[in-house]
Amino acid sequence: MFNDLSISGIIVVVVSILISMGFHEAMHAFVSHWLGDTTAKDEGRLTLNPLKHVDLYTTILLPLVMILIHVPPILIAKPVPFNPDRVKYGEFGVALIGLAGPLTNFFLAIIASIIFKIIGNGSINISNYLVIFVEINILFTIFNLIPIPPLDGSRVLYAFAPEPLQKVMRQIESFGFISILIVFILLIQVLWPVISYLDISIYNLLLG
Repeated sequence: MFNDLSISGIIVVVVSILISMGFHEAMHAFVSHWLGDTTAKDEGRLTLNPLKHVDLYTTILLPLVMILIHVPPILIAKPVPFNPDRVKYGEFGVALIGLAGPLTNFFLAIIASIIFKIIGNGSINISNYLVIFVEINILFTIFNLIPIPPLDGSRVLYAFAPEPLQKVMRQIESFGFISILIVFILLIQVLWPVISYLDISIYNLLLG
């Protein structure tokens, strides 16, 4: 789908990523604020402006390096800060913050797929751009729900995990995005088929 993109197609991919990332991170901040923690707002992250959520290393340089070494690229935004001690409902409140981002991307994919079906073949270019937007948001949803700290899926797993597993997850999370990179590279042969299967299934559900 992303092969042989025209200049306009590449621009649509970049804009789609920025929009999707902006909504994703903003919803983390919004739900955190809704649950009583103002940390994200205080640091200017309660915004749809994607530039506020860009990290030079993990959002720009990391995916470029991975593309150059022929590894499926990982794009990681700057994490939205929050204080779990100030969040209502404890671990379950933190799980809601984690779910907010991926669910937002899934919602964006649904909205774009509805517009795609309404437009039909009326405008081939717009339809193709909508398909790109849907695909990007599906991948955002799936990737962020992988339960590897500090990805969003780990927030949900943490809320239900026993203390020994929580301890291991805290240790992994202490390494930050490096833990994601290491685990992803080591388990790429296992993870990628699962990601691809889910991607195709959701794509067919929304656009099939």
